[in-house]
Amino acid sequence: MDQPGRAICAGSGASVWTGGGSIGRMRVLMLSWEYPPVMVGGLGRHVHALAEAMAAAGHEVTVLTRHPGTPDVPHDEVVAGVRVVRAAEDPTKLSFADDLLAWTMALNHALTRAGLAICAERSFDVVHAHDWLVAHAATTLEHHLGVPLVATLHSTEAGRHQGWLPGPVNRTIHSVEWWLTFEARRVVTCSAYMCWEVTRLFDLPPGKVDVVPNGVDAARWRVGADRAAAARRRWAADGPLVVYCGRLVYEKGVQDLLAAVPRLRRRHPGLRVVVAGTGPAEAELRERARALRLGRAVAFAGFMTDADLAALVAAADCAVVPSRYEPFGMVALEAGAAGTPVVAADVGGLAEVVADGRLGVRFPAGDPAALAGAVGRLLADPDLGRRLVRAGQDALATEHGWDRVAERTVAVYRRAIGETPAPAPAGGPAGGSAGAPANGPASESASGSARGPAGGWVGGPASGSAGAPASASAGEAASGPASESASGSASGSVRGPAGGWVGGPVGGPTGRDVNLLTGQPS
Repeated sequence: MDQPGRAICAGSGASVWTGGGSIGRMRVLMLSWEYPPVMVGGLGRHVHALAEAMAAAGHEVTVLTRHPGTPDVPHDEVVAGVRVVRAAEDPTKLSFADDLLAWTMALNHALTRAGLAICAERSFDVVHAHDWLVAHAATTLEHHLGVPLVATLHSTEAGRHQGWLPGPVNRTIHSVEWWLTFEARRVVTCSAYMCWEVTRLFDLPPGKVDVVPNGVDAARWRVGADRAAAARRRWAADGPLVVYCGRLVYEKGVQDLLAAVPRLRRRHPGLRVVVAGTGPAEAELRERARALRLGRAVAFAGFMTDADLAALVAAADCAVVPSRYEPFGMVALEAGAAGTPVVAADVGGLAEVVADGRLGVRFPAGDPAALAGAVGRLLADPDLGRRLVRAGQDALATEHGWDRVAERTVAVYRRAIGETPAPAPAGGPAGGSAGAPANGPASESASGSARGPAGGWVGGPASGSAGAPASASAGEAASGPASESASGSASGSVRGPAGGWVGGPVGGPTGRDVNLLTGQPS
């Protein structure tokens, strides 16, 4: 989709931080709902690498996360210079899959208790929240400590649903994301596209958002020829090898890769596709592969260790990133670090990573024929793939090393600390009312995402935009008060006497009848 406001974030509005300045060692309290050994997706990998890079630079980093519930994992330990405090979940029968909102509230109670205990023994300069799932605990600790909150928005609920909020859970998540953006002093996104998305969805002034591109540990993805050859013998026959690495959810577009395989096999006999990853869509994707009679041409490898995954990617002729929605696309960086060219959907932050003849080629998202054509182009010309990878590898070291990402993130902390928010007015905005923001939870959506006969999701809202199941959205969040506004928001919301928020964005679309990203009616 076109993003008409995207240039604002790439230009003079949002800041693309380059580091600089120093006020000494930072004391950081970071909250994340996933951190090793609890790993769900890219968010946990990001937080893990960022925290360790900050610690290596001399900063004091404490990560507050959840405990996996197994006796072999410590509740409080120091790993690679990072103190990791894992809060035990409350002994309830709440399930992430079956009751996401209740599970999240219980998690935040546990994180808050553990966080208050940490704060009783040491002080911090900044609280850094990753996603909406830790919003309540992060906000409580921010107010308790009296320090700025920085929030990283890894994705949004509306973004994962192509601008729609199909049901009550989706709208509730959206409202929590908005609230976190209001509470935060600074907001971090990983791409200019995501800056555009959050400023549009949450009425943020672009000057409040800092774009800090994601990172990659290039050395971890460099694999010796013997390991790559062994992986190729295991996964490929005599034909080309194509890989997908990531979660199996609708927005990752694996269904489009499967749809492209018959066309690719006709042109490239013996071609094999390996799908590495797990997720709620796995059963449906396996069924789709059977319906397409793909047989041994497609292998679902499930979860793979980092070492095995790196060897697989290095062995491949190309890595496909077919996302329908992608805030950044770390897997494109990882494939490039492994020396493997990328075929990426021309969507979101991927268009910034795989760009200008670097790392690979792009195709229109959601177009299996175009995907097959892009893969075929690289398979037919291996020298082209090698040239594209070489053209992008310099940027991996200069722009995407985790030391660089840490430096930029610490610069955001310093900026947040240096900003003094204006005092909030005592009352709400004229004509405003207490409660959820206008673009938050609303009555039942008319967006029309449908379920297939086996309970799977087919297509998206009635307007033609693609949808996704609520269970697939363990989203990420961010944003907050700007120095440009007395309330910290361009939306008209203000803080009440006790520091809470009164009212919400005024006059915006709700996600019920109007697409929040395109403005199109349902």
